[in-house]
Amino acid sequence: MDPARARALDAPLTTPRLVLEPMTAAHADELFDALQDPAIYDWIWLAPPASLEALRERWAALESRVSPDGREAWLYWVARGPDGCLGWIDVTIDREDGREVATNVGYVLVPGAWGQGHATEMLRAVVAHLAACGVARFVALVTAGNVASERVLVKAGFAFTRVLRGNDTIRGVKHDDREYVREA
Repeated sequence: MDPARARALDAPLTTPRLVLEPMTAAHADELFDALQDPAIYDWIWLAPPASLEALRERWAALESRVSPDGREAWLYWVARGPDGCLGWIDVTIDREDGREVATNVGYVLVPGAWGQGHATEMLRAVVAHLAACGVARFVALVTAGNVASERVLVKAGFAFTRVLRGNDTIRGVKHDDREYVREA
């Protein structure tokens, strides 16, 4: 993936209630404390960041927007509402059959932002932006049982396609993933 193309895809976006900013290491300062809430990690493999410095370093490594092998674009947006940062949405862009596809769409919100439609709003904005830029297909995986996240995907136009048995490991335990797809 051309780094200039990756940066162009990761443009700032706005919705009626949110500003989606390309993630930088500086966002760690705003989100670190909220990311300590263990409820965030019930359905994802991530763990709370060990330290503010570790989070800064992890997010700084993503600022290139291109995978180390140069094949994929790694796009991250931090969602900001009137009361500050609410979480982020991330998308991996790869090539399949000569077209750009989003092979991994994910999002994380802090608990105070749950249940208010923010995840659906940011997902719709990112999908619309990337589709307008030529991304042809979007794929998201949800840990089986994460009904709230599945509802977000359906509201954003994704459709369930299949179960991937034992596809994810959360704190040492294998879990099934449910795949959702949206064509642009």
